[in-house]
Amino acid sequence: MPDSVYKVIELVGSSETSWEEAAKSAVERAGQTLRDLRVAEVIKLDMKVENGKVAAFRARVNLSFKYGGGE
Repeated sequence: MPDSVYKVIELVGSSETSWEEAAKSAVERAGQTLRDLRVAEVIKLDMKVENGKVAAFRARVNLSFKYGGGE
């Protein structure tokens, strides 16, 4: 089996309900245009605050996918 190369990108997902949904949103959206997704790592969680209340949960995600290079 030949060696593989992977690219890592950083995404931010958002959800009104939870950090889990925010991370899932980022990965699933990336999956619509990227192939061979491999590993998603949540690297930061935060919240958007409006008028003293939580308006959205945000998850910053590093996502790796296999780098095709013309295969």
